[in-house]
Amino acid sequence: MAISLHHNEHKCCEHEHHHEHEHSLKKQLVLIITTSILLIGAVIIEHQYQLPTWQLLLIYLVPYLLIGHDTLHEAWEGICEGDAFNEHFLMAVATIGALCIGFLPEAENQFPEAVFVMLFFQVGELFEGYAEGKSRESIAHLMDIRPDIAHVVRGDKQEDVSPEQVAVDELIVIKPGEKVPLDGFVTSGHSSLNTVALTGESMPRDLAEGDEVISGCVNLSGVIQVRTTKSFGESTVNKIINLVERATDRKSKSETFITKFAKIYTPIVVFAAIALALLPPLFSNNFVESFPTWLYRALMFLVVSCPCALVISVPLTFFGGIGGASRKGILIKGANYMDMLSKIDTVVFDKTGTLTHGQFAVEAVHPDLFDEHHLLHLAAHVEHYSTHPIGAALRNAFPDEATDGCVVSETEEIAGQGIRAKVGNDVVCVGNTKMMDAIGAKWHDCHHVGTIIHVAINGVYAGHIVINDKIKDDSASAIQALKSLGVHRTVMLTGDRKEVGEDVAKKLQLAEYHAELLPNDKVNIVEKLLQGKGDDKALAFVGDGINDAPVLARADIGIAMGGLGSDAAIEAADVVLMDDKPSKVALAIRIACRTISIARQNVAFAIGVKIVVLLLATFGWATMWMAVFADVGVTVLAVFNAMRTLQIKKHPQFYS
Repeated sequence: MAISLHHNEHKCCEHEHHHEHEHSLKKQLVLIITTSILLIGAVIIEHQYQLPTWQLLLIYLVPYLLIGHDTLHEAWEGICEGDAFNEHFLMAVATIGALCIGFLPEAENQFPEAVFVMLFFQVGELFEGYAEGKSRESIAHLMDIRPDIAHVVRGDKQEDVSPEQVAVDELIVIKPGEKVPLDGFVTSGHSSLNTVALTGESMPRDLAEGDEVISGCVNLSGVIQVRTTKSFGESTVNKIINLVERATDRKSKSETFITKFAKIYTPIVVFAAIALALLPPLFSNNFVESFPTWLYRALMFLVVSCPCALVISVPLTFFGGIGGASRKGILIKGANYMDMLSKIDTVVFDKTGTLTHGQFAVEAVHPDLFDEHHLLHLAAHVEHYSTHPIGAALRNAFPDEATDGCVVSETEEIAGQGIRAKVGNDVVCVGNTKMMDAIGAKWHDCHHVGTIIHVAINGVYAGHIVINDKIKDDSASAIQALKSLGVHRTVMLTGDRKEVGEDVAKKLQLAEYHAELLPNDKVNIVEKLLQGKGDDKALAFVGDGINDAPVLARADIGIAMGGLGSDAAIEAADVVLMDDKPSKVALAIRIACRTISIARQNVAFAIGVKIVVLLLATFGWATMWMAVFADVGVTVLAVFNAMRTLQIKKHPQFYS
C-alpha cells in the first residue's frame, strides 16, 4: 500500500500529541494526589511532635518541591530570558517567602500554606490542561475528515494510494464507509453521503450520476466512481483543515488586551508588594516586630494579584467558541472575528444562492384547459431538448416524461419567443407573450411575480406556468432570528429585476432591498451603509462566495454561504458556513455573543474577587487560604465557565 510519508507523519504527530497530552495530565494528577498525602502527613507530624523550625522546613520541602519543581523551573527560565514577571514568578516568590517567614522573630511558620498554594496552583493547571484538551478535541474532530487513502483506477488496475498522489481528472472508487478523498463528480453508482463533519447536518444527502461530491464526507451505502476535479492540495477538506489550524493564531481584541495588561500589571504588582512589605514597618516604632506581619500581607498580596485567571480563561473562552462553532458547520477564521460578529447591527444579503436556491423551479401552474398535471406534462415534453434553465425547471417538475408513452416530434425553437413541437397529434407552443400573439392565442397575465411561461395547444390558450428562483425554506425564519438578536437593519442586494427583488423582500420582511445591480453597484451600496453605521457597530455581508468576493472583503465581516468547494468563499470571507442555510448566520452571531459574554463574565469575576481580597490582605483581614482562592480558585471557576463555550445549545429558531 503506497501511502505518502508526509501524510503518515501528519497523522502520527496528531496521535502522538494527543497521547502526550493525556500522559501529562495523568502524571500531574499523580503528583497532586501524592503531594496531598505528603502534606497531610507533614501537618500530622507538626502537630504530634514539637520539632525545630528548620526540621519542619525539611519535612514540608518534600511535598513542596515535588509539586512545585515545574513552577520554580518556569520562574527561573523566565528570569534567565528576561521575562520574569509571569504567574510562575509570582507563585515562586510568594511561596518561598511563606516558607522563610517562620524564621523571622516572633513570626508563625506558614509551611502548610506555602505547600498548599503551590498544590492548588497545580490543581488549577490541571483543570486548565483538561479544558484546553477538550477545546482542542472539539477543533480536532474536523481533522477526522482528512481521508487516509484513495482507490484510483489506472489502466486495468485499481491502486491504493495517498490522496496527495491523485491527479485532476483521474477516476477513483469510493466504497461504503470510506471518506471521500478528493472533490469531483459521480460518473457511476448511487449512494448517500454523511456530511455531518463538514456541515453539522445529520441528514444524509442522496447521490446519483453527475452529482458533485466534496472531500471529507463519508460514503454511506453504495460503491461509487468519481472523476476528480481538484488535486488534494486544492480540495475542500485540505483547505478547511488549514483554515481551522490557522484560526487560533488570530487573537481577539480582548485577548490582545489581556496579554498586554498582564505584562504591565505584573511588575506593578511585584513592586507594590515590595512597598507593602517595607514601607509600613519603616514608619512603625519597631521595624523588626512589624516586618513579619507586613511581609506576610505582601506575600498574600502577590498570590492574590496573579493574573492567571485572566491570562488563561479569556483565550480559552475564544478557543472554545471557535471549536463549538465548528461543530455546527461554522468556520470562524479567528478570535478577532468573534468580537466583530458580536457587534453586528446590519446584515446585507446577496439574493441569488443566499436567500434563494439560485435555481429555477416551478412555483405555480395555472391551467385554462385540462388540469395542472396535464399542462405541466405537455410543457415538459416540448422543453425536453432545451438547454435553457427554464427548460430544466419544467423537466425537473415533471421527471417521468420519458416513460409516459408520448411521442415528441417536429421540435422547433423560435428565437426570442419559445419552442413549438408536436406532442402526439397536438401542436404545443411553450413561450412568452410574443409567441402567443404570433399564433393568435388569447393569453392573460398572472398575479404571481416571476418568469411566466405561456402554453397553447393547437392555437388555443391552455394556461401558464410560473417559474421562479425558489426562496430557501429557512430564509424567513433566519431574518426573524437576526431581528431577535438585535440586528436592526437587514438589506438585500440583487442583480435581478425590481419586481422580483421587491417580491422576495416583501416575503422575507426585509428592511430594504436594491435591485438590478451590477457587481460594482453592490460594493458602492455597502460603502454607503458602512458610512451610516455607528463606530461600535459592525456590518456583515452574506454572499455565496463565487462572484461576491469584492463585497465580502469590503464588509466589516464577510460571511460565505454554501462555501463547500468555493475557493472564493474560503479565501475572501472571514466566516465560512459549511452549508447553504441562512439560519446559520444568526447561529454564528449567537455563538459569538455568548463567547464574548462568557469572556466578560470571567474578567469581571476575576477582577472583582481580587480587588476585594487585595483590600482585605492590605489591612490584614485576609488569610493565605483566601488569597489562594482569589488566585487559583478563581482561575478554576473561570476555566470551568470558559468550557461552556464548547456546548452550543440547540435553539428552535436557528434551525430549520
